[in-house]
Amino acid sequence: MLTVRPPAFRPAARRLALGLLALAGAALAPLLAPATAEAHAIVIDSNPKVNDTLGVGGNILKVHFNSRIDRARSKLTIIAADKTEVPVTMTASPDDETLTGQVTLSTIGSFKLRWQVLAVDGHTTRGDIPFTVIQP
Repeated sequence: MLTVRPPAFRPAARRLALGLLALAGAALAPLLAPATAEAHAIVIDSNPKVNDTLGVGGNILKVHFNSRIDRARSKLTIIAADKTEVPVTMTASPDDETLTGQVTLSTIGSFKLRWQVLAVDGHTTRGDIPFTVIQP
């Protein structure tokens, strides 16, 4: 009786086959991995807008984000050019994505609206919106 054996892989051919399998696995890995959400709160609208001009007196401040935020752990602060801070009185916001406040600006000059928010996914984000105050 005659026995038929499968052909043996040569070492070079075996390495090539294993390499191709590894390459195919690496190419498919991103498609098979579970999706992860990287959600940082990003400003999508604000009052004032970047480099906007406001008048001396009372102003309503609003910063709208792309995701829900924890308003109790978020804040708005006005920073003057000399680094002094002007208090912002937080007011009721229209939705879970907006911080709203009121401030009285009594001097002209350059300011920054500094915002710091805690998104509901646990990420803290902060930034500055520069603006100028003029005498109307």
